[in-house]
Amino acid sequence: MPTVKQRILVTLTATIIAAVCGAMAGYLLGRTMILRQADARLQQYAARIMADGEASSAELRTVLTAVSASPFFFCSDAEVGYFRALILDSEYSKDVGRMRDGKIACSATLGRLAQPRAQVEPDFTQQDGTEIYKNIAPYQDGNLTVAAPQLGGFYAVFTPLTRMHLEAAPMHYTETVTDAPSQKSGRLLGEAPEANGPILTTDGQARVGNSLYATRCSIRFFNCVTAYTSVQEALLADPAHLVGYIVLGGLIGACLGLLCSLIYRRNRSMEQQLRRAIAKDKLRVVYQPIVNLADGRIVGAEALARWTDEEGLSVGPDVFVRIAEERGFVGSITRLVVRHVLRDLGETLRCYPGFRLSINVAAADLADPGFLAALEGSLDQAGVQARSLAIEITESSTVMNKVAMETIRGLRQKGHSVHIDDFGTGYSSLSYLQDLSVDAIKIDRSFTQAIGTGSVTVAILPQILAMAEALNLGVIVEGVETSQQASYFATSTQPVLAQGWLFGRPVPAGEFHGRLAEGRREALVPANAA
Repeated sequence: MPTVKQRILVTLTATIIAAVCGAMAGYLLGRTMILRQADARLQQYAARIMADGEASSAELRTVLTAVSASPFFFCSDAEVGYFRALILDSEYSKDVGRMRDGKIACSATLGRLAQPRAQVEPDFTQQDGTEIYKNIAPYQDGNLTVAAPQLGGFYAVFTPLTRMHLEAAPMHYTETVTDAPSQKSGRLLGEAPEANGPILTTDGQARVGNSLYATRCSIRFFNCVTAYTSVQEALLADPAHLVGYIVLGGLIGACLGLLCSLIYRRNRSMEQQLRRAIAKDKLRVVYQPIVNLADGRIVGAEALARWTDEEGLSVGPDVFVRIAEERGFVGSITRLVVRHVLRDLGETLRCYPGFRLSINVAAADLADPGFLAALEGSLDQAGVQARSLAIEITESSTVMNKVAMETIRGLRQKGHSVHIDDFGTGYSSLSYLQDLSVDAIKIDRSFTQAIGTGSVTVAILPQILAMAEALNLGVIVEGVETSQQASYFATSTQPVLAQGWLFGRPVPAGEFHGRLAEGRREALVPANAA
């Protein structure tokens, strides 16, 4: 299985990758949110510029109306003075005056011109007949565009300097007017954006290329104001929020990465791997021979579950069976073993009733009210008699468990032989064995391994054998690995069966069949010879 360092490295790598992905997602989300906010600000900015534009247009109309009502002689000193009085009370007008045949005749700031200025043509003509001039020579103001509307021979000059207080970088604006005769639109005031056409003359929002636009149009004065900014300007104007989204996204990504890594590791944990292995029938069943010590013939076998996890490492049954018992799905392993046994050795069990195969049953199986019926159903379907299948249980699985006791009695009534596995390590007592009413005990390997070592454990063996003989219980010895150990039990006055590496390691069904065919099948009594 992966080492702790490897797991930490995998988790750290997954967390970093998730954090980077989260930061990228945070950037995209932050970018989207900032641009949405920029859209909203552009709309507000366009509305402010439009409000100012309508106020200035209204004032200019008022001024034009006032100058057109001049009671004085054409461009007289009195009329020029009258014009100057109007300019003093005006917020947006830079100058007012008279035009004749497209030439400036007089104004509040220029006075009466002895020689009228050169003739100019209007740039736009609005639907009400108002003519608008851009950048007339006397009023050019550096890079600023100066507009001069003219109506009925009178004109007023508007200066955009009054809008400087409305500037709000990184936003820009442009004011567009449509010429009524030609229906062509053009810039009157403000900066020149990349976009043109309907975007600048239709209420709404748009994105063209790398720029955002918000346009407001006035029905009263036939002009439109467009506020715009570039995506880059919008993002740079609010870097704190963008960084915040990136950091937040990175943190969320890291947390999700760590969580997913932990979930994945849990999913890859031994429990989850075992569940998947059982569901996919990936557990193997091997068979270890059981021999009669009197003549060394194979008289049975124990079916043992084996499992190789998803990392390709072998996991001992003491580990995975315990996990299955703790998590409550050990019955699935039992059913798998029964299924494999009947498939692998069903023919042998049908043909040789004297051959007995042992399977291990957990406490949960004994407590399961459906266990016995399911077992018998499988045997009936395979045509195998109950006496051919021995049931091995541990002492601890039956202690103080009336349901287990009832199941054991039911197993014996059906014809199964019931063995106490790992005998001597748990709750052994004479009264216990009498109440339990089993057929045999399997002496734990710890006693077998003590033979020839001088351990005090060996002194208990004669008592165990004597107790088994007194209760008429069969004896099976586990863990026999040496001839000395086998000889110790072979001298017993009662029949003793044994299993261990001395007689064969657990092997797959095919190899076990081969061992039987090599000359030990004489231990099996054919059904037709009974």
